[in-house]
This record gives sequence, structure tokens and C-alpha cells, in this order.
Amino acid sequence: MVGTTINVGTILAGSMLGVTIGSRLSEKMRETALQGLGLVTTLVGLQMALETKNILIVLGAVLTGAILGEMLRIDEGLQKLGTFLQSSLSKGTKGQTARNFSEGFVMASLVFCVGPMAILGSIQDGLSGDYRTLAVKSMLDFFAAIAFSSSLGWGVGLSAFTILIYQGSLTFFAGVFAGILTDPMITEMTATGGLIIVGIGLKLLDLKAIRLANFLPALAMAPILVAVVPIIKSLF
Repeated sequence: MVGTTINVGTILAGSMLGVTIGSRLSEKMRETALQGLGLVTTLVGLQMALETKNILIVLGAVLTGAILGEMLRIDEGLQKLGTFLQSSLSKGTKGQTARNFSEGFVMASLVFCVGPMAILGSIQDGLSGDYRTLAVKSMLDFFAAIAFSSSLGWGVGLSAFTILIYQGSLTFFAGVFAGILTDPMITEMTATGGLIIVGIGLKLLDLKAIRLANFLPALAMAPILVAVVPIIKSLF
């Protein structure tokens, strides 16, 4: 859990620094910074998505994952959680500030959790105590937290608890996940996660409001499809 602990600390530190910087910037500067972050986020997502070796796997994962997400109302649940946390920590704050808090919490949680470094780094930490991958991810998340929180506020900092639960679980059950996830599975999970990151970029650029969290089941569907497709092919 050393790597995850470091990651949580860097996100909290980056969020504190970002909020401090953001409060000193004008509205136009914060808006421009957010648009810049949207452009970079879109690029990162595209790079991840293009790693796919089978676009049909990604397509199937996104479609089935989205259906499951809508049925489970994941995005609605996370938004309510963000609003609840915001109202609990800052009584009486409403309007745009409250929306920014929820959006910061949800989007930062997605960005910090989706990606091969979170998966592989957590498993490495759990199996051998090697937290170098998560240490590198922590530094990247530190600067991302600064950028996000300078525009979206303290909600970004609370995403550290999402990281604690997500990466902590992967580390704790590392032996199980290491025996299940193959390289092709991780590749398609990364590509599917990349598309979700692209969606975050579109939202940051204010181009399209997407219920991003409802696509999270796609990350689980991708490795399942990688395992199932060869079986189906063998039957025909």
C-alpha cells in the first residue's frame, strides 16, 4: 500500500496548491486553463485508445458497459455523492460552485483511476512491494491535480479517497488479478479507458455533456470480451 499512500498524498498536495493558485486567477484565466487541460486530456485519451489491437473489443466493451452503467445509474450516484460531500464540507454553497465541486470529484476520480499505471502499479506493489510505477504515476497526478483543482476546486482533492479504495483494492487482491489479467486484456482495458478520457476532454472543452461514469463498467467488459471472443470463434 506504500505506492497508493504516496499517490493519495500527492493528489491532496496538488489539490491544495491548485486551489491556492486558482483563487488568484481571473475567471478568464481559469476558463482558458480549463480549456488547455481539456485539449491535453483529449490527446492523452486518444493516445491510450489507439493502443487497441482489436477495435471491435473496445466497441463491444463501450456499448455493453454503457448499458450496464445506465441501468446501475453510476454517474447519477457519483454526482449525488459529490454533492453530498460538498454540502457536508461546505454548508450553504450552491450553484456553480457546487456543480464544480461534483464535476471535479467525478472527473478527477476517472482520470486518476483509468489507465495501465494504476492497474499494473497497484498489482506490482501488492505482489513484490515494488511501488516505483505508482511513484511515477503519483508525480503525474500531482501536476494534474494542480491543473484540475485550480479551475474546479476542492472536489478534485476528494478523488484521493477514490484512489485509496480503487488502487488499495487492486494491491490487496494483487495475486488474484495478476493471475486473471493477461497483456491483451490490459491493452484493451487501456484503450477503452482512453475513450473515457477523451469524453472527459470533450466535457472540459464544453463540447458535449457526457455521463462519463456510466461507461466505467466498460473497463470490466473489455477483458471479459478478450477472454470470450476466442471461445466464440472456436465454435464456428
